[in-house]
Amino acid sequence: MAKDILGEAGLHFDELNKLRVLDPEVTQQTIELKEECKDFVDKIGQFQKIVGGLIELVDQLAKEAENEKMKAIGARNLLKSIAKQREAQQQQLQALIAEKKMQLERRPVGYWLKNKLCPKP
Repeated sequence: MAKDILGEAGLHFDELNKLRVLDPEVTQQTIELKEECKDFVDKIGQFQKIVGGLIELVDQLAKEAENEKMKAIGARNLLKSIAKQREAQQQQLQALIAEKKMQLERRPVGYWLKNKLCPKP
């Protein structure tokens, strides 16, 4: 009877006969929820560590990929530069050949006979 009156007033006795404000069942559920929350927080912490490691790894791989990309771009630009240098050199040599041909065509035939075909003893 006393328990009923106290229960209506919101007071309860636990298994050690201590007076409590909460119902023992609610107290037990609260304790279980607290433990589950602690486990959940621990698991979230582990998950964050794993994800943090994964992010670091992905960042490192991204940096390495970016470095390799820059090396490839540099090599491609170097090859283009070399190709342009060769084209320029080829054009210079062709211009020199054309100039020499023009010089040879300007000399009189007598010059050739006198100096090249019949050299002086």
